Amino acid sequence: MDFFFCQHKTSYYNDGGKEHAEKGGNHMKQMTLGGTWTLEIPEREITVPMTVPGDDHTALLQAGVIADPYQGKNELDLQWIGSSQARLSKIFHCTEEIASLEMISLDLKSIDTVAEVFLNGISIGLCDNMFRSYRFDIRGILSAGENRIEFAFTSAGRTAAFLNTTLPYPIPAMTYPIHSPHRNLVRKAQCHSGWDWGPCLMVKGIYEEPVISASPLERIEYVHTNLTETEGIWNLEVITEITSSDAGETTLTISCAGETLKETVSLRKGTQELRRSLRITDIDLWWPSGYGRQPLYTLSVTLDHDGREKRIGFRTIEVDTSSDESGSAMTFIVNGKAIFCKGANWIPSDALPSRSTKEREKFLLSSAVEANMNMIRVWGGGRYEQESFYETCDEYGLLIWHDFMFSCSLYPSEPWFTENVKEEVIHQVKRLKDHPCIALWCGNNEDVGALTWFEDSRKDRDRYLIDYDRLNEGVIGTQVRKIDPKRTWWPSSPSAGIDDYSDNWHDDSKGDMHYWSVWHEGKPFEAYREVTPRFCSEFGFQSFPSIPLIRSFCPPQEMNISSPVMEHHQRNDRGNTIITSTFSRYFRFPSSFADQVYLSQVQQAMAITTAVEYWRSRRPVCMGALYWQLNDLWPVASWSSIEYGGRWKALHWAAKRFFSPVLLTLQEKQNGRWELFGVNDTERSISGTIILERISFDGNSDLLSQEKAELQPETSTQLLVFDTDSFNTSSSFLRATFVDCGSQDIWETISFLSEPKNCSLEEGTVTIGHSMENGTHLLTLECELPLFYVMLTYPDENLHFSDNGFHLIPGRKKVITCTTGSVDIPFDIEQVKVRHLRDTY
Repeated sequence: MDFFFCQHKTSYYNDGGKEHAEKGGNHMKQMTLGGTWTLEIPEREITVPMTVPGDDHTALLQAGVIADPYQGKNELDLQWIGSSQARLSKIFHCTEEIASLEMISLDLKSIDTVAEVFLNGISIGLCDNMFRSYRFDIRGILSAGENRIEFAFTSAGRTAAFLNTTLPYPIPAMTYPIHSPHRNLVRKAQCHSGWDWGPCLMVKGIYEEPVISASPLERIEYVHTNLTETEGIWNLEVITEITSSDAGETTLTISCAGETLKETVSLRKGTQELRRSLRITDIDLWWPSGYGRQPLYTLSVTLDHDGREKRIGFRTIEVDTSSDESGSAMTFIVNGKAIFCKGANWIPSDALPSRSTKEREKFLLSSAVEANMNMIRVWGGGRYEQESFYETCDEYGLLIWHDFMFSCSLYPSEPWFTENVKEEVIHQVKRLKDHPCIALWCGNNEDVGALTWFEDSRKDRDRYLIDYDRLNEGVIGTQVRKIDPKRTWWPSSPSAGIDDYSDNWHDDSKGDMHYWSVWHEGKPFEAYREVTPRFCSEFGFQSFPSIPLIRSFCPPQEMNISSPVMEHHQRNDRGNTIITSTFSRYFRFPSSFADQVYLSQVQQAMAITTAVEYWRSRRPVCMGALYWQLNDLWPVASWSSIEYGGRWKALHWAAKRFFSPVLLTLQEKQNGRWELFGVNDTERSISGTIILERISFDGNSDLLSQEKAELQPETSTQLLVFDTDSFNTSSSFLRATFVDCGSQDIWETISFLSEPKNCSLEEGTVTIGHSMENGTHLLTLECELPLFYVMLTYPDENLHFSDNGFHLIPGRKKVITCTTGSVDIPFDIEQVKVRHLRDTY
């Protein structure tokens, strides 16, 4: 029999076979079974060591059996791993003290994916869902002394193929040139089967340490809460789910924010739920990044033989979808304040789970905050992340739009599937709901659209619509509403709301929009100004990764964007065509491979800047922009702003500017008719001076306007309207600045009057000065002629510039701080290289 349990921090741990209790008086004993295991692939007669937590591909790579799947086209030669059966085993020792207790279980938090589990040769359970936690009763099977545990893994791909033969009618899924078929039939990260930015690596593994837990009487399965606020008084309802081996008594103690409840409770054999409440009055509110602090309070729940601790935040959150003159809103309201959500979509941090580390995860999330983001969307084709991810988002104030793990497919509604999903949803919602960062639960990614993508569903849409509703609303939505009634349930992304199946790829009047007309339909960047989404949760444009990253997977002779290796690391079938045709649309065609790589990142930044600045200027009609995507999971041409390995692309530097709390933006309303907007997301009014200039490419400038203005708090203000009909659009550009009369802060925006390919850019150079200030390297950049999209590079990846991809204007110094992350890394100013737009031809 299996139970599902919550991945909260426990008060007990094991180290080297010695059990410890952090809190006196409790008697739960635990043994962790991480470390070195043995991986066997009988079909290939392979036996290698494998580290747990870990995955099979990484173990084979470390043992020298396979080449790195990320290099060249090696991935193609390694598809046999995903289709192979495997055994993973370990010998371990158990103490008499643990083996003699009443309740003994094997707790499995993350098994990927299909495996039968054996202890001492006896089958103790089956796992078939990567997103569930399993708890197997092993009393009477676990022995004092030596034990052997084994996982017999079945290929998820083979399992999916078998399940497909049992279906009464086809259940189609989106596929890619390199993919594992029928991935929608197994509960595994959907992108493991291949995506238009990811490899097909059907990994198997154990991603959190297996734990043996033993208690003399009772244990906690879950602790989760419901939080309500009335006039500053918070009611914290604490739900403790307990399993007991027999009837008895235990002492329940709950404490949080200085309040404590303690009582004796009666236990009955089996599982029961205790609901108790604390009344809390003296707390500090948790706020999204940019709106305030993120105080977290420890909630402690203990019984006589078990305990849990977690950190929670006090805040209210709702999504306003009320009707208005533009359609219906989609505005996140936190603690009564309307939040403009700024951010990006998150995919798993690596295609090989062994390479996903807390350090990498924290770097990516800190980079999001550094770029002024306040929301991340956990996309439905990936995975529910481990606890550290959500803890970091809590600490950083990053709201999470959280999809359930269904994407770009139709899915079965057979009981064998829906019951599995039901347990998955129950577990994940109970596990995650107390994180203040969770802003919304979303049923899936693009599954409403998938109803019209396949011939089978177009022929019989009603049948597939019923299947969709039975799974999404009948199972997922029902459990969300039951377990987490205070948080918004959103049926799909994109979606116009419950029971509304509008085309939210093209309808911008309600709900969240996925706007892909620029990339997939080939429209110009200016098309972003043809729509004003209420909330845009996906839009994007591709670029190539940097030259240093390309060198890591591509030999010198293959460094051509249409070479076999480069095309293998471009998973969108039209990706290179779109990138190169956009070169011709906006720029003079780049003269070298390095220039093509650089220019691809420039035009990516230019595309997303066009979208975000326009939509922000339309606040409050638009109240959210999450671009696709933040990160990559292997080295690839993609829509990411941070490439695999952590180097920021030009887009991420641009995001730091276009997501700034105060934004100045120039928008061409129609030919020759321009508007200047000031967007102020802060709570304070900002008074200052607007300066509008026309600057020629030889450096001369004309003052067009200078006047006083005020940016009202939390709004977008039209500051100027003017004409440029009489301007020579090929010889000059516009520059607007806003100077805060109080702080003297300066915000700037620059806009070409025509496509850059039509502009007479001059061949200027950059002068770089170097100095030190309080142990920090400072670079001072100057130029004699205007230079655009100036990118600095340095051989050492640990060097981080404070700004990049910027425009440089004559007579104005640009100071850049450089941090190395280590005082031991020498800094050589001669190694700093500069590239700008005019260098590309």
